[in-house]
Amino acid sequence: MTPLLEINAGDTAWVLASASLVLFMTPMLAFFYGGMVRAKGVLNMLMMNVVAMGTIGVLWVICGYSMAFGDAQWGGLIGNPAQYFGLHSVMGAEVGTIPGFVFVAFQSAFAIIATALVSGAVADRMKFSAWVVFTIVWGLLVYFPAANWVFGTGWILNTMHAVDFAGGTAIHINAGASALALALLLGPRVGFGSKPMRPHNTTLVMLGAGGLWFGWFGFNAGSALTASDTAGLAWVNTLAAPAAAMLAWISVERIRDGQPTTLGAASGIVAGLVGITPACASVSAWGAVIIGVVCGAVCALAVSLKYRFGYDDSLDVVGVHMVGGFLGTVLIGFLGDPRAMAEGASASLDANGAGLFLGGSGKLLGVQVICALAMMAYSFIVSGVIGLVMKKTMGIRISTVEELRGIDLAEHAESGYDFSSVRYSSLVLPRAHTHREDTLRGDDHPTHDARRVATTEVTTKEEVPA
Repeated sequence: MTPLLEINAGDTAWVLASASLVLFMTPMLAFFYGGMVRAKGVLNMLMMNVVAMGTIGVLWVICGYSMAFGDAQWGGLIGNPAQYFGLHSVMGAEVGTIPGFVFVAFQSAFAIIATALVSGAVADRMKFSAWVVFTIVWGLLVYFPAANWVFGTGWILNTMHAVDFAGGTAIHINAGASALALALLLGPRVGFGSKPMRPHNTTLVMLGAGGLWFGWFGFNAGSALTASDTAGLAWVNTLAAPAAAMLAWISVERIRDGQPTTLGAASGIVAGLVGITPACASVSAWGAVIIGVVCGAVCALAVSLKYRFGYDDSLDVVGVHMVGGFLGTVLIGFLGDPRAMAEGASASLDANGAGLFLGGSGKLLGVQVICALAMMAYSFIVSGVIGLVMKKTMGIRISTVEELRGIDLAEHAESGYDFSSVRYSSLVLPRAHTHREDTLRGDDHPTHDARRVATTEVTTKEEVPA
């Protein structure tokens, strides 16, 4: 990072606010995923998301930022891990018109949410200790290199000149392919395909989806790193695509199943958000609507593929994030609009031309497909190797007995919901104060205070896991 432009207070404030919005997305993802699991696994899902804030947050400070944004090493495959080790040399540096530490903050939230996304595929059955270890190794070997390729000094951005404004490849394709690898290694949940495994709290799912949509405006519009027209375009497209995707998803449900569902609406919102992430500053608003419709409809069909092929992607990370991220990345090759393309994507426009539907030769489409497939392959293979080594050494799955009992109790000795019945009586009994207590309160005479005293009768029922 070298000083080039004068620090702009408005840009700095916007990116700091956007960083907070993106960090807010991780607990919202926890709500979204938590509502989708069964009642006996909700706490574990919340913990898997929140612990990623701890492991990746620490790694990012130590070496993650340097690996993602340090000078290119090994032909653009990784950033120099020592360059900003411990975030030294960041103070006083600039990225465009914002301070270096503001950019560090913004990108840290990306790293955290990318890691947390993977957890949805392993719900109800992965050891918590194994998940913690996986987040650390995955960050080092998968996410930090991927971020370097797409956002930093690596080959996807700087050699191929692919368009990925906010992380369709580095985050969504990456997390989705890793989720598929882990789901295959873990095997299906007990009863998968034969026993209903419905979301235990769709209200929580919709709350999470709404929170994700809110935070996603910082995710996409904040990636402009300026308070500018580009940020405005990304914001509008982040409204248009998920709105269209939600309508497309529930339309598919209405045609296929007879009824639209709350879960479908929430999932459609997320599918549209995933699809527009790489394209939010390179397509027009109409292009965003088209991306939303395609992602909503295709992802609604893709989530059922796990039953046909027998892999248990518990919360549809593959069907929504890998498929949606791939579609959004590739559709730029058709819809990339020179009039809408962000200044940062001008190198791609010069090198690869516009989208096929807007006068392009198809070169941009080819570049987008190659980069999307390369990210998918890298993530799947490396994540699979990580998971396989962990499976052979420390083990990655809880026992069948523990799974049937519930992963919350097995891994955390807690339950997300208290099923005890508590009955309160209306009887209020007086409480006699001592003369010393009344004197300390400044009372002249002893009194009786009956306002705060009540008896309770508690009857505990045996908890039956859902």
